Amino acid sequence: MAHLYLIAQLAGRAVAIDSDQVESVVDIGEVTQVPLASQHVRGLAALRSRVVTVVDTHSALGLASSEQARRAVITHVEGHHYALLVDALDDVAPFELLPLGGGVTLDTAWQRAGRGIVERDGEPILAIDLAELVPGYSATLN
Repeated sequence: MAHLYLIAQLAGRAVAIDSDQVESVVDIGEVTQVPLASQHVRGLAALRSRVVTVVDTHSALGLASSEQARRAVITHVEGHHYALLVDALDDVAPFELLPLGGGVTLDTAWQRAGRGIVERDGEPILAIDLAELVPGYSATLN
């Protein structure tokens, strides 16, 4: 059964994000750094009269930080709002989630975030769980 996914660009690859995880997509303005926060937390930002934690998804994946990222996907994890930075937003479309095949090799952080594959025009796109990119959260621990 097809389900809606947001297709975004993250660290040089297309990713699919389940629409159930997406509260909104926004452009992030000023970010205030937080002392002693995880290295994956860029800081806090005011968004529509609430404060969100801005997560550097590149860093959360073990990659070099992307200082240019200003687009974000807002998600809600365990009672808190997070803005997960993405490089670009492409489209929203219905896809069927397929299991990760045995031949798919992913780095550790991508393995943790990967939920499966969706196919767009014959090209596989990794479907990810945004919560797995939130510092201190892991569904495998809950």
